[in-house]
Order: sequence, then C-alpha cells, then structure tokens
Amino acid sequence: MYAIIATGGKQYKVAEGDSLRVEKLGAAEGESVTFDQVLVVNDGTMKIGAPYVEGATVTATVEKEGRSKKVIVYKYKRKTGYHKKNGHRQSYTQVKIEKINA
Repeated sequence: MYAIIATGGKQYKVAEGDSLRVEKLGAAEGESVTFDQVLVVNDGTMKIGAPYVEGATVTATVEKEGRSKKVIVYKYKRKTGYHKKNGHRQSYTQVKIEKINA
C-alpha cells in the first residue's frame, strides 16, 4: 500500500514505515503530523483524487529537524570585476510514516 502526498510544494510517494525529509513543518520532535493533501492511494485498487482523495490522510511522526548541507551560489560576470559568493542551507523536517488512512 502506498500513497502520494503533497507538502511544501512537492509531491512524495510514501508507504508505511518510510522515513523522508520534507520542507520544515515547525513541529517538535516526537510530535504527530497529519498530511491531508493525498493525491493518490493504492491499496490494491488505485484511488485518484480530483485534486485530493476524499477522506484520505497520512499520519507521520517527526523524527528530527535540521538543515541540509551548504550549497554555494557563485555569481560572476566577466570583464567587469563583478563576483559574489553566497551560501544557502535549506531547513528540513524528517518524518516517519506511521499510517495511511484511506
């Protein structure tokens, strides 16, 4: 059984027991989170939402919050002496999928 959920502007294919990183949710460690934007549920038969499957939710537990590795952004324009170095670390929340309620 799997589901496709939408959170943080992205879509994720999840199954029970999966652990994944999503955009920061602002929930404390050990807290339970419910995703209600379920696009597809497959439990032997495919249920496709328009846009979401009615009454379907995915329950997850927050494992940890953190920040990803630094990505270096370097801008450069030739012949003008212009260059700019910048770094970015994206915040994330790691969740473990507990139950798919369809």
